[in-house]
Amino acid sequence: MKFLAITLIVHAPDPVTGVLKPTSDRFREVLDNALLAEELGFDGFGVGERHERPFISSAPPVVLSHIAALTSRIRLFTAVTTLSLLDPVRAYEDYATLDHLSGGRLELIIGKGNGTAQRELFHVTPEDQWDRNAEGYEVFRRIWRQEKVTADTRFRPALKDAEVWPRPLQQPIRVWHGSATSKESVDLAARYGDPLFSANVSNPIEPYAELIRYYRERWEHHGHDPADIAVGAGTAGLYVAPTSQEALAAYRPVFAGHLAFQKRLGLQPVFPTLEDFVARSSALVGSPQQVIDKAHRYHEEFGHTVLHIHADASGLSGDRHRDSLELFQSDVAPVLRRDIPDPPFPWSPAPFSPEPASPSPAHR
Repeated sequence: MKFLAITLIVHAPDPVTGVLKPTSDRFREVLDNALLAEELGFDGFGVGERHERPFISSAPPVVLSHIAALTSRIRLFTAVTTLSLLDPVRAYEDYATLDHLSGGRLELIIGKGNGTAQRELFHVTPEDQWDRNAEGYEVFRRIWRQEKVTADTRFRPALKDAEVWPRPLQQPIRVWHGSATSKESVDLAARYGDPLFSANVSNPIEPYAELIRYYRERWEHHGHDPADIAVGAGTAGLYVAPTSQEALAAYRPVFAGHLAFQKRLGLQPVFPTLEDFVARSSALVGSPQQVIDKAHRYHEEFGHTVLHIHADASGLSGDRHRDSLELFQSDVAPVLRRDIPDPPFPWSPAPFSPEPASPSPAHR
């Protein structure tokens, strides 16, 4: 099993202290967390993309480029690249450049994105967002693989023998499809034979497990080998302590702060108590053995081989956050790495060729 640390770069008051950090300090914290993730042996670090409050992750290529300059080993992920909002040609240019600057350490997780404010900002409607996402990925995928691209497009000017530079380093880049509740993302991933990343952070396990089962069905429907399936899954929170009592005591004010924030937004909490949150959500809060057991329970339902945890302290003190990550890496990760297989492809470095890719069909 591989492990990612991921941040959406939420810029909101600390759920415990109520203090709002300056924007520059929040970005510095993201860089520090990426360095910590590499130091502790995480396999990847992901940066989200959002274009609305309370997020400041509107430019993941910029943030990831800075992280690439500070690190040398850890793979770099987008989480997610909102292709329904972006011009796929411009997105390709950004990420092909980042691919070179990172030495071929880049992987993408794509998705349509969500939120009314960011849809309105980019003039995307609920009716066309899925078509935009699919078309954007089709064009992005073809540009990555072909030196010249011709495409009749609905949501951007058509392309005719278009050459887009720079040509990428990885041939091709690995693209995951992020999915929370929709079958559209799952269908797109299965059609192309791409890996799936389940954003299983908001609800109990059942709807996510159902989508992953659907993905496996569609994968075989499209003629792909079941042995090549790769699934990633998220967590709603992480705090590992020597005992369950210590973990709950430390995490209780964090949960209370997040609960109060949801109520201020007028949201009905899915998990009304900390005990319910720990029992029924994907959060990994407890002793090392409790975290191992819960990860195994989720693996039995998902069959996932990649797990993401939150990179941000999010209400925990810096020392507690680091202690939790260190305990996760020393007592939890080795067991899960031993018990659960890795994805069925090379991880680092990803395979690439220094020569330009020859033209290939759009659906390959």
